Formats: sequence, structure tokens, C-alpha cells
Amino acid sequence: MLNCEHIENFPGFPDGIAGYTLGPVLQRQATAAGLEVQMGEVASVRREGAELVLDTDAGAVRARALVVAAGSSFATLGIPGEDQFVGKGISHCASCDGSFFMGQAVAVVGGGDAAIDEALHLTQYASQVTVIHRRDALRATAVLQERARGHAKIKFRWNAAVRAIEGGEGVQRLAVEDLGSGERAPLPVSGVFIYVGLRPNTDFLGGLVPLTAGGHIVTDLWMRTAVPGITAAGDIRAQSARQLVTAAGDGATAALAAIRYLHTGEWAG
Repeated sequence: MLNCEHIENFPGFPDGIAGYTLGPVLQRQATAAGLEVQMGEVASVRREGAELVLDTDAGAVRARALVVAAGSSFATLGIPGEDQFVGKGISHCASCDGSFFMGQAVAVVGGGDAAIDEALHLTQYASQVTVIHRRDALRATAVLQERARGHAKIKFRWNAAVRAIEGGEGVQRLAVEDLGSGERAPLPVSGVFIYVGLRPNTDFLGGLVPLTAGGHIVTDLWMRTAVPGITAAGDIRAQSARQLVTAAGDGATAALAAIRYLHTGEWAG
């Protein structure tokens, strides 16, 4: 959410709002209602008797109930040069880094809402934006597709995949393969913005709760996992709609389930 320049699908903001503005607003509202915030990284979660123990870099935190809302991280391409050029031309945030590419050619890899929204944002800075997509049709919503297809600075490379990211001190070109013919050709760019999906941040759970093959947490309609006291909310959850408004609803449902468990000790049903 913090990487989004313009959010149009969250209730209460008819003109849209930036993610980096909405996030602090939501936190201020929660803290005003009594939320206590402790910053830290959770390395693992384990059960000790009736308690859940979170091992963090600030020490152990004990609780009887836990709402897991750790979100997702951007998936990577897993190609040569990807690790080498992180922060040197590779980015996952157009609103953060777009201004570094003023007047230069850049590429966006992906075809979903995030990819097309970021491509549109990059047109404010780049001389040209090339969207590279593995298929011959976008997955983004119709309104975003219409805007992108009608923009003079955006062009598309269909049925194509990036096989390597190359350069010197920074990104200079991409090796792009035509998936139909198998031919590769260089695409000169100064930056590449990668949006090829999300990976749920569930490694720290260490198998404590059941996960799908893709690493998402399995829950029921009350956001409860198979482990009493642990609920999950947002796009970390299996079958999530992956929208901000549904994540907020998940959070409310998970909190109610946790409160009921603390008061009654009941979990199933």
C-alpha cells in the first residue's frame, strides 16, 4: 500500500489518496483508540502451553491471541543481474524512484493492476515506458488498460519475457525473449520496475499453521486458522480478494474472532 501513488478503491476518498498518506492516517486512528505499537522483526512464532510466543529482535512477546497481517513481498524474476542491480536501476516502487529516471527510457515487467498503474505513473518522468508481458492480454482492470493503451509514452511487448538484466554501474539494457519465436533482443533502458506477483510473508510461522502450496494461510470465514488463537487477515490469507477494503474487513473479522476466543476459549463453530 505504501508504494501506491494513487489509491482509488478505498471508501471515503472520492478523489483517491496516496498509499503513503493513507497508511499513517489509519495508524493514527488506531492509536487514538488505544493501540500500542512496538516496532520489531518477528523471527518465529511458537506455542508454549496456552500462550503464543513471538521471538522478535526486541525480545519475546507473549500473547493468547495473534492476528497475522504480515502482508506480501514482491516476487522476483530469478534471472541473471536481478540481485546485482537492486537499487541500481531495479525498483518495485515508481512513486519512490520514478524521478530518478527523468527523460530516460524504462521498462515495467508485468500485466496486472500494479504494473499498469506504475507504468502510468512513470510517464510523468520517463521519456518512454515499455510494458513487457508474458501474455497477449493484460490482467489489469479495464480502466487502467484504457489509460495505458491510450498513452503516447507507453508501448507494449506482448508474449515476451526478460531473461537477463545487464549493465555496468547501473542498468543499461534487458535481454528480452520473444516467447513465440524464441529470439532474444536487447532493450536499452535505464531502469526496470518489476511487478510479477506477490509472495506471502509467512516464513516466520515455521509451519505452525497450515499453508497452501503458494504459502498463503488457510482460514475459515472468521479468519481463524487451525491453531486456536491465531487468525490471519489481508493478502497473506488464502483466497483473499487482495484489495485494501477487503483487508480492512478481514482485520475486523479476525479481531472479533480473537476477542471471542479470549472471552470464551471457544475456537471452532
